[in-house]
Amino acid sequence: MWQLHRAEERGRTGAKWLKSAHSFSFGEYYNPEAVRCGPLRVINEDVVAPQSGFPMHPHKDMEIITYILSGALEHRDSMGNGSVIRAGDVQYMCAGTGVRHSEWNPSVDTPVHLLQIWVLPPQNALPPSYDQRHFADIAKLNRWCLLAAPDHEDALVVHQNFRLYASVLDQGAELGYQPTSARRLYLHVVHGVVQVGDLLLGAGDAVSGSAGLSVTATQAAELLLFDLP
Repeated sequence: MWQLHRAEERGRTGAKWLKSAHSFSFGEYYNPEAVRCGPLRVINEDVVAPQSGFPMHPHKDMEIITYILSGALEHRDSMGNGSVIRAGDVQYMCAGTGVRHSEWNPSVDTPVHLLQIWVLPPQNALPPSYDQRHFADIAKLNRWCLLAAPDHEDALVVHQNFRLYASVLDQGAELGYQPTSARRLYLHVVHGVVQVGDLLLGAGDAVSGSAGLSVTATQAAELLLFDLP
Protein backbone atom coordinates (compact mmCIF):
# COMPACT_ATOMS: atom_id res chain seq x y z
CA MET A 1 0.00 0.00 0.00
CA TRP A 2 2.84 2.39 0.85
CA GLN A 3 6.04 2.82 -1.15
CA LEU A 4 8.99 3.15 1.21
CA HIS A 5 11.87 5.57 0.55
CA ARG A 6 14.75 5.05 2.98
CA ALA A 7 17.05 7.90 3.99
CA GLU A 8 20.16 5.89 3.17
CA GLU A 9 18.95 5.44 -0.42
CA ARG A 10 19.00 9.18 -1.09
CA GLY A 11 21.63 10.66 -3.38
CA ARG A 12 24.51 12.46 -1.70
CA THR A 13 26.57 15.41 -2.87
CA GLY A 14 28.66 17.92 -1.03
CA ALA A 15 31.77 19.92 -0.50
CA LYS A 16 33.63 21.33 2.50
CA TRP A 17 30.88 23.89 2.98
CA LEU A 18 27.82 21.82 1.98
CA LYS A 19 26.38 18.39 2.75
CA SER A 20 23.26 17.52 0.80
CA ALA A 21 20.92 14.50 0.61
CA HIS A 22 18.53 14.27 -2.37
CA SER A 23 15.22 12.45 -2.06
CA PHE A 24 14.76 12.81 -5.84
CA SER A 25 17.12 13.00 -8.80
CA PHE A 26 19.04 16.25 -8.64
CA GLY A 27 22.15 17.63 -10.34
CA GLU A 28 24.65 14.85 -10.94
CA TYR A 29 22.54 12.37 -8.95
CA TYR A 30 20.08 10.48 -11.13
CA ASN A 31 17.84 7.64 -10.01
CA PRO A 32 15.15 6.59 -12.52
CA GLU A 33 13.14 5.19 -9.59
CA ALA A 34 13.14 8.57 -7.81
CA VAL A 35 12.55 11.37 -10.29
CA ARG A 36 9.47 12.95 -8.73
CA CYS A 37 6.15 12.28 -6.97
CA GLY A 38 3.52 14.00 -9.09
CA PRO A 39 4.56 17.68 -9.23
CA LEU A 40 6.88 17.24 -6.21
CA ARG A 41 10.27 17.37 -7.90
CA VAL A 42 12.92 18.04 -5.21
CA ILE A 43 13.44 17.55 -1.49
CA ASN A 44 17.04 18.38 -0.65
CA GLU A 45 18.24 18.22 2.94
CA ASP A 46 21.14 20.67 3.14
CA VAL A 47 23.61 21.55 5.87
CA VAL A 48 25.52 24.72 4.98
CA ALA A 49 28.69 25.60 6.88
CA PRO A 50 29.16 29.02 8.55
CA GLN A 51 30.14 31.89 6.27
CA SER A 52 29.23 29.82 3.20
CA GLY A 53 26.37 29.43 0.77
CA PHE A 54 25.02 29.51 -2.74
CA PRO A 55 26.04 32.56 -4.80
CA MET A 56 23.54 34.35 -7.03
CA HIS A 57 22.11 31.81 -9.48
CA PRO A 58 19.02 31.53 -11.72
CA HIS A 59 15.79 29.55 -11.48
CA LYS A 60 12.86 29.40 -13.86
CA ASP A 61 9.41 27.76 -13.96
CA MET A 62 9.55 26.27 -10.47
CA GLU A 63 7.85 26.86 -7.12
CA ILE A 64 10.50 26.75 -4.38
CA ILE A 65 9.88 26.31 -0.66
CA THR A 66 12.65 26.53 1.96
CA TYR A 67 11.97 25.02 5.40
CA ILE A 68 14.54 26.01 8.04
CA LEU A 69 15.32 23.38 10.70
CA SER A 70 18.10 25.16 12.61
CA GLY A 71 20.42 28.10 12.15
CA ALA A 72 19.79 31.05 9.85
CA LEU A 73 19.86 31.64 6.10
CA GLU A 74 20.27 35.00 4.41
CA HIS A 75 18.26 35.38 1.18
CA ARG A 76 18.63 37.97 -1.58
CA ASP A 77 16.99 37.94 -5.00
CA SER A 78 16.57 39.85 -8.23
CA MET A 79 13.03 40.91 -7.19
CA GLY A 80 14.61 43.10 -4.51
CA ASN A 81 13.84 40.85 -1.53
CA GLY A 82 16.34 40.44 1.27
CA SER A 83 15.79 38.68 4.58
CA VAL A 84 17.25 36.28 7.12
CA ILE A 85 15.07 33.24 7.80
CA ARG A 86 15.43 31.07 10.89
CA ALA A 87 14.05 27.87 12.42
CA GLY A 88 10.29 27.83 12.08
CA ASP A 89 10.35 30.12 9.05
CA VAL A 90 9.08 28.88 5.69
CA GLN A 91 10.01 30.77 2.55
CA TYR A 92 8.22 30.63 -0.82
CA MET A 93 9.46 31.79 -4.19
CA CYS A 94 7.75 31.40 -7.55
CA ALA A 95 10.61 31.52 -10.07
CA GLY A 96 8.17 31.77 -12.99
CA THR A 97 9.62 33.72 -15.91
CA GLY A 98 13.00 33.81 -14.16
CA VAL A 99 14.55 34.80 -10.84
CA ARG A 100 18.12 35.01 -9.55
CA HIS A 101 18.80 34.53 -5.85
CA SER A 102 21.54 33.79 -3.35
CA GLU A 103 21.45 31.88 -0.04
CA TRP A 104 24.14 32.49 2.56
CA ASN A 105 24.82 31.34 6.11
CA PRO A 106 25.79 34.57 7.90
CA SER A 107 26.84 32.87 11.15
CA VAL A 108 30.53 32.68 12.03
CA ASP A 109 30.18 29.41 13.96
CA THR A 110 26.78 27.72 13.42
CA PRO A 111 25.72 25.62 10.40
CA VAL A 112 22.27 26.12 8.92
CA HIS A 113 20.14 22.99 8.39
CA LEU A 114 17.29 23.22 5.92
CA LEU A 115 15.02 21.44 3.48
CA GLN A 116 14.70 22.90 0.00
CA ILE A 117 11.58 21.78 -1.84
CA TRP A 118 10.79 22.28 -5.54
CA VAL A 119 7.33 21.81 -7.00
CA LEU A 120 6.54 21.96 -10.71
CA PRO A 121 4.01 24.76 -11.41
CA PRO A 122 0.75 24.13 -13.26
CA GLN A 123 2.01 26.25 -16.16
CA ASN A 124 5.20 27.97 -17.27
CA ALA A 125 5.97 31.69 -17.39
CA LEU A 126 4.11 32.61 -14.20
CA PRO A 127 4.95 36.01 -12.70
CA PRO A 128 7.76 35.75 -10.11
CA SER A 129 6.76 36.28 -6.48
CA TYR A 130 8.10 35.92 -2.93
CA ASP A 131 6.66 35.37 0.54
CA GLN A 132 7.72 34.02 3.92
CA ARG A 133 5.93 33.16 7.16
CA HIS A 134 6.79 31.87 10.61
CA PHE A 135 4.97 28.79 11.92
CA ALA A 136 5.56 28.25 15.63
CA ASP A 137 5.95 24.70 16.95
CA ILE A 138 2.83 25.16 19.08
CA ALA A 139 0.80 25.56 15.87
CA LYS A 140 2.15 22.19 14.65
CA LEU A 141 1.92 20.31 17.95
CA ASN A 142 0.11 16.98 17.47
CA ARG A 143 -1.85 18.35 14.52
CA TRP A 144 -1.39 19.11 10.83
CA CYS A 145 -0.43 22.74 10.34
CA LEU A 146 -1.05 23.98 6.79
CA LEU A 147 2.07 25.68 5.43
CA ALA A 148 1.27 26.12 1.74
CA ALA A 149 -1.82 25.81 -0.44
CA PRO A 150 -3.36 27.51 -3.47
CA ASP A 151 -6.44 28.71 -1.63
CA HIS A 152 -5.85 29.48 2.05
CA GLU A 153 -5.11 32.92 3.50
CA ASP A 154 -3.34 31.52 6.58
CA ALA A 155 -0.78 29.66 4.48
CA LEU A 156 1.77 30.54 1.82
CA VAL A 157 -0.17 30.81 -1.45
CA VAL A 158 1.13 28.57 -4.24
CA HIS A 159 0.00 28.05 -7.84
CA GLN A 160 0.15 24.25 -8.05
CA ASN A 161 -2.78 22.26 -6.67
CA PHE A 162 -0.98 20.82 -3.65
CA ARG A 163 -1.08 21.30 0.10
CA LEU A 164 1.93 21.10 2.41
CA TYR A 165 1.48 20.37 6.11
CA ALA A 166 3.89 20.10 9.04
CA SER A 167 3.47 18.42 12.39
CA VAL A 168 5.51 18.15 15.58
CA LEU A 169 4.44 15.01 17.44
CA ASP A 170 4.98 14.17 21.08
CA GLN A 171 6.09 10.62 21.81
CA GLY A 172 3.03 8.38 21.69
CA ALA A 173 0.89 10.88 19.76
CA GLU A 174 -1.20 9.63 16.84
CA LEU A 175 -2.30 11.58 13.81
CA GLY A 176 -4.30 10.63 10.73
CA TYR A 177 -4.97 12.12 7.31
CA GLN A 178 -7.49 11.12 4.68
CA PRO A 179 -6.92 12.36 1.11
CA THR A 180 -9.73 12.87 -1.35
CA SER A 181 -9.99 10.52 -4.31
CA ALA A 182 -7.36 10.73 -7.04
CA ARG A 183 -4.82 12.35 -4.69
CA ARG A 184 -1.47 11.02 -3.54
CA LEU A 185 0.42 11.58 -0.30
CA TYR A 186 4.13 11.92 0.38
CA LEU A 187 5.19 11.84 4.04
CA HIS A 188 8.76 12.92 4.91
CA VAL A 189 10.20 12.41 8.40
CA VAL A 190 12.29 15.43 9.37
CA HIS A 191 13.47 13.90 12.65
CA GLY A 192 12.37 11.37 15.24
CA VAL A 193 10.77 7.96 14.73
CA VAL A 194 7.21 7.21 13.62
CA GLN A 195 5.19 4.15 12.67
CA VAL A 196 3.01 4.04 9.56
CA GLY A 197 1.24 0.70 9.37
CA ASP A 198 3.95 -1.95 9.70
CA LEU A 199 6.69 0.51 8.71
CA LEU A 200 9.01 2.18 11.19
CA LEU A 201 10.41 5.44 9.80
CA GLY A 202 13.32 7.53 11.02
CA ALA A 203 14.87 10.85 10.03
CA GLY A 204 15.04 11.27 6.25
CA ASP A 205 12.75 8.31 5.54
CA ALA A 206 9.56 8.81 3.54
CA VAL A 207 6.52 6.93 2.29
CA SER A 208 4.22 7.66 -0.64
CA GLY A 209 0.80 6.32 -1.58
CA SER A 210 -2.82 7.17 -2.16
CA ALA A 211 -4.55 5.70 0.90
CA GLY A 212 -5.47 7.28 4.21
CA LEU A 213 -2.55 7.79 6.56
CA SER A 214 -2.18 7.00 10.25
CA VAL A 215 1.04 7.99 12.04
CA THR A 216 2.15 7.11 15.57
CA ALA A 217 5.25 8.74 17.06
CA THR A 218 7.38 6.12 18.84
CA GLN A 219 9.78 8.99 19.57
CA ALA A 220 9.10 12.73 19.40
CA ALA A 221 9.08 13.60 15.71
CA GLU A 222 8.65 16.30 13.10
CA LEU A 223 6.93 15.54 9.79
CA LEU A 224 6.13 17.11 6.44
CA LEU A 225 3.09 15.86 4.54
CA PHE A 226 2.39 16.64 0.87
CA ASP A 227 -1.13 16.21 -0.50
CA LEU A 228 -0.54 16.07 -4.26
CA PRO A 229 -2.60 15.83 -7.45
